[in-house]
Amino acid sequence: MSHDFDPNGVAAITDHLIGGRRVAGDGAAIALVRPSDGAPIGTIRAGDAALVDEAVRLAAATRTASGWAGATPTERARVLKAWADLIDARRLDLARLEAATTTRPIADVVTRDLVRAAGAVRYFAEWADKIEGTLVAGANSGTTFLTPEPYGVIASIAPFNFPAINAIWKSAPALVTGNAVVLKPSELTPSSAVMIAELAIEAGLPAGLFNVVQGAGETGSVLVRHPLIGKITFTGSSATGARVMADAAMTGTKPLTLELGGKTPQLVMDDAHDLDALAATIAGGFLANAGQVCTAGTRLIAPRRIFDDLTERVVALAQARVPGPTWDSRATLPPIISEKQAARIDRMVEQTVADGARVLTGGSRYAGINRGAYFEPTVLAGVPDSSVGFREEFFGPVLSVYAYDDEDEAIAMANHPSYALAASVYTASAAKAMTLPSRLSAGTVWVNGHGRQPDFATPQGGFAGSGFGKEMGRAGLEGFLRFKTVWHNHG
Repeated sequence: MSHDFDPNGVAAITDHLIGGRRVAGDGAAIALVRPSDGAPIGTIRAGDAALVDEAVRLAAATRTASGWAGATPTERARVLKAWADLIDARRLDLARLEAATTTRPIADVVTRDLVRAAGAVRYFAEWADKIEGTLVAGANSGTTFLTPEPYGVIASIAPFNFPAINAIWKSAPALVTGNAVVLKPSELTPSSAVMIAELAIEAGLPAGLFNVVQGAGETGSVLVRHPLIGKITFTGSSATGARVMADAAMTGTKPLTLELGGKTPQLVMDDAHDLDALAATIAGGFLANAGQVCTAGTRLIAPRRIFDDLTERVVALAQARVPGPTWDSRATLPPIISEKQAARIDRMVEQTVADGARVLTGGSRYAGINRGAYFEPTVLAGVPDSSVGFREEFFGPVLSVYAYDDEDEAIAMANHPSYALAASVYTASAAKAMTLPSRLSAGTVWVNGHGRQPDFATPQGGFAGSGFGKEMGRAGLEGFLRFKTVWHNHG
């Protein structure tokens, strides 16, 4: 079934959402364009200090006045389940809005992104009556227990690459645990967050408990620094994550969950076979969403005896990708989010080649495509450890390939000096499948596959320069709770 559509019939949402009402605002203007064709589709008015203050204070006041934190688990679950039902019911409208204004292909949004978004809301709804404290063993003269509490108002800052999914990940667990949320989506992809929040309010969430403020980095800084913010969750680059940490400390220390950059290795062991299937997985691992994925598998590390053969197959699959707009199901490679980001990828590739890398395929913008920021699937060999292509993530469809001679060398190559977000391992050995993950520095390790599966119980998050804390699963839920120790002296 084709879900193709005319993007000119889809209007972007550029407003803030404060107290359940769309507000245009009067801050600095930020032009919004469609990534697929560069067409102008509106202007955001960045949230200034006054608007952010209004959103945060209203969230805090609504949380208190509505009794949301003290509502029964059944009531909170009922609202979230109704929210998920509305996401399902409005899926096609929401999918067209998401596809027209972001890099997400329409078929993926309809069949994957929004199905998983609604599923995640239902998953967290089921946790509502399972949030429990812990009785701690102690002296007979008293009782000690830990009791979970919400933080209050959560500042959620989402990236551009999966806007709808990230809006859910950063709001549903916060809301079901009794918090209020002020969400700042990326200034490049502002639309779906507003619609998702409106559906939550339509489902019965008190208006004002979930507010959306638009803007770029300065708006995010103002939000993070607000004294009524109890916790921050941020997904984005490592450099911006460091700035978020600094901002969070300006009005008192605040806990954070940070999912930051990655240079994810795809590590092929010397017992791997079925090179066609392996190449398809590897290619998908770095080309999904045109490489604009935090966990994109951007470093292929393979044994020398199959390196050339495997690399040739991956290159052929990369060359077969068809660039095109997100509303056209014939396209198999979506655009880069913006001209600025495409130019950054271009500069990084050029500098990496100047430092000694070789281009096996791609290496530049597509010739003849004058609208939209499309970048060729690119495979680089001989990338020096000192080059920018090794040190930083491209966040585009770029794969670096490396050959190794023994397992210890392979592990050393896989463990990046800065990033530790994810890794994948391909092996036919049950023993290696069990032992290799412990040798890899990564918050998530996939064995004989790459990429998050459509489940909700598995937490995700990185180590080192890739951040800390988890999203999804029980760990992601508990990240929105603080635990109070209570000592009860019976005497």
